[in-house]
Amino acid sequence: MFRKMRRYKQQISDFECVEVLKNETRGVLSVIGDDGYPYGIPLNHYYSESDGKLYFHGAKEGHKIDAVKNCDKVCYTVFDKGYRKEGEWALNVKSVVVFGKISLVTDEEKAKQICTRLCRKFTDDEAYLQHELEHSLSRVQCLEITPEHMTGKLVNES
Repeated sequence: MFRKMRRYKQQISDFECVEVLKNETRGVLSVIGDDGYPYGIPLNHYYSESDGKLYFHGAKEGHKIDAVKNCDKVCYTVFDKGYRKEGEWALNVKSVVVFGKISLVTDEEKAKQICTRLCRKFTDDEAYLQHELEHSLSRVQCLEITPEHMTGKLVNES
């Protein structure tokens, strides 16, 4: 059902893919939007090693939510900051593409856990976290992707 990587010599392992998902904070969620147009939106994410799912948060309504309700098939792309080998100008970048099914998280306790983990990727300010949970959680819609296929590669930009 899913295509194999064409440039398979650049493919990275599943372990390396997971490391990118765990360590990077942002990616682009691609959905089928209005009138069949693709819609890609940058999002913060949290990768859960315990269940292998990706989690997000956002508003309870809007283009993204409408698209998710219409079609649960999505693609999420993440890439790292890259590195340069000594004496070279070209950046070496690892990217990961995840295909899967997305769903709305309806359990309040799970949404609280997701928002807590997302927040802790950016800050360890406990007072800020508690304030956000108390004042904003009721307006947040969390989403989860259950991956069906994942590939990653290392590209040298030269």
